[in-house]
Amino acid sequence: MHCPFCSADDTRVIDSRLVAEGDQVRRRRECASCAERFTTYEVAELVMPRVIKQNGNREPFDEEKLRAGFLRALEKRPVSVEAIEAVINSIKHSLRATGEREIKSLVLGELVMEHLKELDQVAYVRFASVYRSFEDIAAFRDEIERLESEPSGN
Repeated sequence: MHCPFCSADDTRVIDSRLVAEGDQVRRRRECASCAERFTTYEVAELVMPRVIKQNGNREPFDEEKLRAGFLRALEKRPVSVEAIEAVINSIKHSLRATGEREIKSLVLGELVMEHLKELDQVAYVRFASVYRSFEDIAAFRDEIERLESEPSGN
């Protein structure tokens, strides 16, 4: 670690402690050259896989896009923001746990639908209608019948 005061590269850690509920390490450092002290924060860098779109394009995972999709599907539904954030974090954790550098958008879409089905069935049907491009009322009916036939956790 370079000293921010004199740019020397010989610094030593004089104190370390966990902060931010254990997600960060705060380190007090002292420069061996100028004796100035400074603080650094260390955070694990967790890389999300890139998303392979249906047209073959690859783009970085966008948490805001994921959140916007959930909020659109859950608009005017009785689901708390905390529940939505928990699901988003769960999806991010699942994506990281795959260990893959890239993931198909279809896999991500299915993960979203799986979680929406548990959160709110109306939101699930809304999302499914767009995601699966329902063409007519029969497609809606088929999806609702499939939902009704599944054992419910709600």
